[in-house]
Amino acid sequence: MAIIKASELRNKNKAELLKTLDEQKQALATIRAQKVAGSKLQEVGEARKNVARVLTVINQTQRDQLRLFYQKKKFVPLDLRVKKTRAMRKALTPFEKSRKTVRQQKKLAYFPLRKYAVKA
Repeated sequence: MAIIKASELRNKNKAELLKTLDEQKQALATIRAQKVAGSKLQEVGEARKNVARVLTVINQTQRDQLRLFYQKKKFVPLDLRVKKTRAMRKALTPFEKSRKTVRQQKKLAYFPLRKYAVKA
């Protein structure tokens, strides 16, 4: 049994990927049936990893398509959002940081920062 490369799988469309997945699952089933007769354990591992590779490529392409779909939308599903840290996600945006209350605006207008000419 040959190892399938993920780079080759990325060039295929979804129908071909699903067909490949079925083939790999059937191959895995036949190897498991042969295992009773005494086949090599290495082949079972290869077959399982091939199935995993195909599923991974399917999921990645699906997520990429969803990211493109939600790119210009107002809300994005939680699992497609940028992870960062909780503190970074909850932090104020630059616009929110720059906002000032009326009282603060008056204070800045009436008492601007003094500029000093310092002799070096």
